[in-house]
Amino acid sequence: MSFSYAPAATRSESQIREMFVQIYAWMTAGLLTTGAVASFTAGSPGMLALIFGNPFMIWVLFIIEIAMVLSIGAITARVSAAAGMAMFLAYAAVNGLTLSSIFLIYTQDSVAQAFFVTAGTFAVMSALGLVIKLDLSRVRNVLYMALVGLLLATVVNMLWANSTLYWIITYAGVAIFVGLTVVDTQKIKEMALEDRSEGLGRVAVIGALTLYLDFVNLFLYLLRILGSRK
Repeated sequence: MSFSYAPAATRSESQIREMFVQIYAWMTAGLLTTGAVASFTAGSPGMLALIFGNPFMIWVLFIIEIAMVLSIGAITARVSAAAGMAMFLAYAAVNGLTLSSIFLIYTQDSVAQAFFVTAGTFAVMSALGLVIKLDLSRVRNVLYMALVGLLLATVVNMLWANSTLYWIITYAGVAIFVGLTVVDTQKIKEMALEDRSEGLGRVAVIGALTLYLDFVNLFLYLLRILGSRK
């Protein structure tokens, strides 16, 4: 895929909207890839035994995922848009391996319900991020700090296993990723306006990855609330 946008100085709102259409399309492709891999893995006893039968394998996959996310952000400036998107889809596939566990824990109906609630919430919040004129940079910084706190609290509760803290983390996670969807969308738009390259391939790759991560994390926290366990 090629991105034939004009230089930053002449980019219009219509060109930015065109780029976001591409971003949402790639984000959707990533979600479909993750869902397909997760569904296949959950239905394969051999794959489940490989991933969850060894306590170290799931941690290996988590480390691989983190490395892939960092790598995508670091090398997209040096590779083509097509190569960057291929890396993003590869990450989405690996993420599907780890997320296959949700099909073992929750009923399919509740997974579908949480997905559609997430999709509706994400669509509204991302649209807000596109049209809002207020500078949300300070809000963005606060949300990033809150995200760090959320991660630390999650690690603590993995050891403590406190049910009250679990639900505090869950509802805080929903609020944080709802907010991040808005501010990240605005940030991607700003990146497109400030980018000085001839095309917006790098911005499209980073944008698709960023919004994909916001969507998946929002979905996982909503699934905790809406999901019915088997």
